[in-house]
Amino acid sequence: MASAEISTKPYLLRALYEWCVDNGYTPHLAVKVDSRSQVPSEYVKNGEITLNVSPSAVHKLQMGNELIEFSARFAGVARQISVPVHCVYALYARETGHGMTFDVDAPKPAVQADAEKESGRPVPSNEAGPSLPAPVSSSPTTEPTKPTGGKPQLRRIK
Repeated sequence: MASAEISTKPYLLRALYEWCVDNGYTPHLAVKVDSRSQVPSEYVKNGEITLNVSPSAVHKLQMGNELIEFSARFAGVARQISVPVHCVYALYARETGHGMTFDVDAPKPAVQADAEKESGRPVPSNEAGPSLPAPVSSSPTTEPTKPTGGKPQLRRIK
């Protein structure tokens, strides 16, 4: 039995992160917080948090295929952060706004995953998914826009 194909999302996140760092930009992750996210709840607004993941702001950053983990200081207190890759809806350079938005993929319930495995095709879910993010602003003087729904747009990185 062949294993499921790995998503391209973690690979794109790692590449965008490297591009930001190589260009001297400050990479930021925009995250839709869920029950598996370990982030400081006092900084979560409307179920979302934006995290500065620059090398000078984080320690022991690991960007795996399932989780992004690191430690960082919030108000001077060191915290261990863990964010599921499926919760990340954007990675962008703070200075330029250039980056990429992503769909927020909800993990499949076990029953649905089993039905898909047996049938060999996707089984529709009865739950409505989260709203899709709006494109990230390209203006260096403004913060990225919050998700408002609609389809995300890919941004060309020069």
